[in-house]
Amino acid sequence: MNTILQACLWMSGAIVSFTVMAIAGRAISLELDTFEIMMYRSAIGVVVVLSMARVFGTHKDIAPTRLGLHFLRNISHFAGQNLWFFAITVIPLAQVFALEFTSPIWVLLLSPLVLSERLTANRVLAAIVGFIGILIVTRPDPGSLNMGQVAAALAAIGFAGSAVFTRLLTRTDKITNILFWLTAMQLVFGVICAGTDGQIALPQFTSLPWVVLVSLTGLFAHYCLTTALSLAPATVVIPIDFTRLPIVAFVGMFLYDESLDRYVFLGAALIFLANYTNIWLESRRKTVTKT
Repeated sequence: MNTILQACLWMSGAIVSFTVMAIAGRAISLELDTFEIMMYRSAIGVVVVLSMARVFGTHKDIAPTRLGLHFLRNISHFAGQNLWFFAITVIPLAQVFALEFTSPIWVLLLSPLVLSERLTANRVLAAIVGFIGILIVTRPDPGSLNMGQVAAALAAIGFAGSAVFTRLLTRTDKITNILFWLTAMQLVFGVICAGTDGQIALPQFTSLPWVVLVSLTGLFAHYCLTTALSLAPATVVIPIDFTRLPIVAFVGMFLYDESLDRYVFLGAALIFLANYTNIWLESRRKTVTKT
């Protein structure tokens, strides 16, 4: 099997996992708040990461290195994931996923500040076109803009911050170490935030499968995405990832009676165009530089 086909199969796993995680998150949102969801998800994640590290012999990679950078990475992801879980409960899933896809555009803008990467003309243009896509999806006005849309847009910024700090970490840390501190630190964050009111709800027995599903699908989705990017260029992988939008839109229609909004698809198309064009231009620039 060639690597492109392998990448497509791994991305199929990521798409299914992200979609199932959204469904599972909604299923337990009436019983647990977002902080509690993240706390239980992280607790299960710690067990899974340590178990897999022991099985594959990578547990020696876990070390208390660059904890400050791990903290910045994980506080960004924790904030983004909490906002994402909140957004999927109050606005249509298609809107959440469309706004989530703006994350690469925020990465473009944050990279010069965090990674000292140069802000090129095509990156600026991608950010502008992507922002226009955001405006089309949300169509902000005093009567239509709501907290769910704001939360989804802010979640994308949180994910972008997590991405750029992860880039820094991958220069020195192994994946097992990154995943361990991801789950361990976010478990602490979850306990603190969930316990601020003096009460932490326990999931009912019937909800436990959904809680486990949220944790496992989240871990598996990111593993699939990372594996796909290791097998094929981003210009191949990213367009596949965007098929999540129509899939989740139909899931929302059939499971939750959410209407299919043409503006969501139009805005998402512009966001996709901005992301894809920038990746394609960056790939060509690197190819020319090498030759």
